[in-house]
Amino acid sequence: MQNIPFDRSLIDGILEKNKVKSVGSSTIREVKKIIDDVEAATNEKFIRMEMGIPGLPATQIGLDAQIQSLKDGVAAIYPDIYGTKELKYETKRFLKNFINLDVPEDSCVPTVGSMQGGFASFLTISRMNPKKQKVLFIDPGFPVQRMQCRILGIETEHFDVYDYRGDKLRDKLESYLSKGDFGSLIYSSPNNPAWFCFKEEELQIIAEVANKYDVIVIEDLAYFGMDFRQDYSTPGVAPFQPSASHWAKKYILLISGSKAFSYAGERIAVMIISPDLFNYESDMLEKYFGQRTFGRAIVFSSLYALTSGTAHSAQYALTAIFKACNDGTFNFRNDLLDYKKKAEIMKKDFTDNGFKIVYDKDLDVDIADGFYFTFSYPGMTGIEMLDELVYYGISAISLNITGSKRTEGARACVSLVSHDQLPDLPKRLKAFHKDHPIK
Repeated sequence: MQNIPFDRSLIDGILEKNKVKSVGSSTIREVKKIIDDVEAATNEKFIRMEMGIPGLPATQIGLDAQIQSLKDGVAAIYPDIYGTKELKYETKRFLKNFINLDVPEDSCVPTVGSMQGGFASFLTISRMNPKKQKVLFIDPGFPVQRMQCRILGIETEHFDVYDYRGDKLRDKLESYLSKGDFGSLIYSSPNNPAWFCFKEEELQIIAEVANKYDVIVIEDLAYFGMDFRQDYSTPGVAPFQPSASHWAKKYILLISGSKAFSYAGERIAVMIISPDLFNYESDMLEKYFGQRTFGRAIVFSSLYALTSGTAHSAQYALTAIFKACNDGTFNFRNDLLDYKKKAEIMKKDFTDNGFKIVYDKDLDVDIADGFYFTFSYPGMTGIEMLDELVYYGISAISLNITGSKRTEGARACVSLVSHDQLPDLPKRLKAFHKDHPIK
């Protein structure tokens, strides 16, 4: 073979050392470790697309507020498990300004990233009703959320929603939820990994079917406002971030500080619990958590047992960011448009060299350019493709681990690919294409 920028035997040795037989079938963190080792051994940079972490500096407003809070002594004080009153107030404002959603401040609870919010949600919901413990994953989705359910011993089912968009979604949801044994369902929009975005009509369908069968909707808004085809960044002015919360009776929203505000390192998020769910009472909740209502059970038992609250200084950071967004002094969207620009360039590089975009449509329009995109190469499975691309200095993750039916595909994240690496990407893809001619 020709034009391989990385030595095959060296990479094979690193794979063996890490006890990994296949890059394509590895988890995200395993891929990261392998590429870290290859870069350290070669002093050469990969086109790294495996990790969905921000590639922009942390929002300065948050940094300044966090530093000041530490200087003011918050590091010496346990944070309130319920969250600071300032964060709860600004979260309530943020929801009104950017989703057009009214909720009580009590419903707004900080968590150690949305990962903790999801884990606590699965844990608490599974103890509400012994006959309704399953979780339905509207896939493709974030692999670690399914891992959380596995760790907790919670049974899951899933389907790839790409073929059931629009009106088809109702019957598909009915086919699962009508069984009566699901306590919750979960999805992300914008979607990780496919980057499609549910329309309001679809979100209404999700909510209506969930209401019909008393199922809790968990809406992962990790990529809040990042459907760049619309501008959701002006406070109090339509369009607003679409959300099933406008129709669902029992819902949990997970809003992360990681992506929209580039604040991933401090593990800060907020969990919003609908009033109907917050005030729901159950003998089972009292049995396991010593609390009759869901809101008190998840806050004063689940979250308390997990971390005894969310780091004080990080709450002050997110408070300041939300306040600036609410006051209109900070537009969170402006810096994020860099992801859109990179995605547009990178997707063209792939398609110019024989690759295909797997999830290419959002109903009847082209998929948006954003944080993620999906790709495949004719004649290869996703695992085979990734196993070969590693020798060309390109890393991503297989769609197999996301619940996708499209086993030929991979997920690429644009965030960590720097602009000075962009000229190198088409060269590596061209070399791959030359060495793997399409039949």
